[in-house]
Amino acid sequence: MTTSTARIIHRTIERDWRAVYAFAALPENMPLWASGLAAGLTRDGEDWIADGGPIGDVRVRFAPPNNFGVIDHRVTLPDGLVVDNALRVVPNGDGAEVMFTLLRQPDMDDAAFERDAAHIARDLETLKRLMEDKESPR
Repeated sequence: MTTSTARIIHRTIERDWRAVYAFAALPENMPLWASGLAAGLTRDGEDWIADGGPIGDVRVRFAPPNNFGVIDHRVTLPDGLVVDNALRVVPNGDGAEVMFTLLRQPDMDDAAFERDAAHIARDLETLKRLMEDKESPR
C-alpha cells in the first residue's frame, strides 16, 4: 500500500462554524472564494460542471449536506483522472477551523505541489475575509 505526501492547509475563522459551513458548502457560493471555480459551476444531475480553462471542463461531485461540516468533493478531470479532496469545517471555540487536505498527485513535482498549496491557502484566506466581514452573507 502506498500513501501520498499530504499537507493540511487551514484557516481559523472568527464566525460560528455552522455559518461557515452553510456558506462554503453551497456550490453556488464557491466562485466567491474558491478561485479555481471562479468561472462558476453548472448543475448536471448530482454533479457540477466547472470550466477547467485550457484543460477543459471538470466534473465535481460534493458530499451531501450534513451536520458534520464535511465539504469533501471528487473532481474528475477531462482525461479521466479522479482527485478526491477533503475539505472540513469544524468548531473551534466560538469560531471555525477550515481544513483542506492536499494530497500530492503521483506525477506532481515539488514546485507544482507548492503552487497548489499556495493556491489553496489564498482561497481559504478569501473565505476567511468573506466570513469575518460584517456585510458577508449569513
